[in-house]
Amino acid sequence: MSAASATRLFATGLETLGHWGTIAIGASIPVSIALDNVLLAIALLAWLIGMQYRDKLTLVLSNPVYRAALLLFGLLLLGALYGKPAGGDAKLYLLKYLDLALIGLLGWAFVGAQNRERGLYLLACGLGLVVLLSCALKVGLIPPNPLMHGTAESPVVFKLRLTQNILTAFSAFLFVWLFCTAQRPAVKAGWAILGTLAVANIMLMVEGATGYILLITLGLLFGWQRARFRGIAVAVGSAICVIVLLSLIPGSFQTRVKEIIQELRHERADRPASTSTGFRLEFYRNTLDLIKERPVFGYGTGGFPAAYAELVKNTGQKLSRNPHNEFMLITVQTGVVGLAAFLWLLWQQWRFAPQLPTPIERGLAQGLVVMMVIICMLNSALLDHTEGLLYAWLTALLYAGLPRLQPAGAPA
Repeated sequence: MSAASATRLFATGLETLGHWGTIAIGASIPVSIALDNVLLAIALLAWLIGMQYRDKLTLVLSNPVYRAALLLFGLLLLGALYGKPAGGDAKLYLLKYLDLALIGLLGWAFVGAQNRERGLYLLACGLGLVVLLSCALKVGLIPPNPLMHGTAESPVVFKLRLTQNILTAFSAFLFVWLFCTAQRPAVKAGWAILGTLAVANIMLMVEGATGYILLITLGLLFGWQRARFRGIAVAVGSAICVIVLLSLIPGSFQTRVKEIIQELRHERADRPASTSTGFRLEFYRNTLDLIKERPVFGYGTGGFPAAYAELVKNTGQKLSRNPHNEFMLITVQTGVVGLAAFLWLLWQQWRFAPQLPTPIERGLAQGLVVMMVIICMLNSALLDHTEGLLYAWLTALLYAGLPRLQPAGAPA
């Protein structure tokens, strides 16, 4: 074998390894941060060594969604050069946002339709495993163990409660789309069972307001996607019936709703917060004050903790490293310029979703945007490893299918 042939064989093998590593991230996201990082390292190494740099660059620069993600990361990178973040905060926050820069890199593995399909099925398998294990833990089929965070009272599995609720809500949306696209009755039945268990897991087992809101919103979106106004009417009617029923039945939903109502009644703006809901409202009020002080360019990437600590100094209010709202956090760091870039990214995703090649890809792409809007209003989602990586990976997968954007040398 000649040296040239050996080099081509090595490059091909490395490309294949990188593609499979990227695809496998879908299964690892709901399960293991350590495995996520290993697979990301494999994907990055293979992308860097695997040649075809012109085609890879063309893919990124010709894709409006990938470009928008790079623009946002570029502004956050620029934001790390100014401001006065506490020691190490700029680097820490920038590393959290690195997923945005990796979207185009990950997209190289998903130009081929077969790889996108494989990725979605592996994501569904990972999410399905979480749902099944959580339900099994709830009913006592699996005892509490060191590999899982939860108990029968709160059956979280590999992630914290908030993250599992977000994953499970999106899994219900994914499962119902897989049900709609499946051809065989047995496969349809499997996705229907998993979708039902996912809904039950959120509404009856693992409490969390974010999960409730996200599930209902995605349900309304699915109704619109499938039958426009008639579908929304059915979705609204179903949601109202479920909410009324769960409000009458003692359980996690009723408990959490009562807690939120009681906390809202207890809290007052003229004294430091003392409850979960109160802390969140206090963070929002104070963060708006920070934005008013530096509205255009903000305090720099990673500048939130120091700025917030200075604002609440000697007030008795709780310190925070993020405001539990990604839109506010990005605005504090990079001003309205950064917020505009983030909104532009989401708009580009929504705008180009109808151009994706298959109904499930179009539906999931819109669902991804809706999910991000909801969870970014209630949490600093891009700072969280699992939520941020899920967003970046799914964006890479779905928008690699935009038509007329595939470079000639890309994988089939």
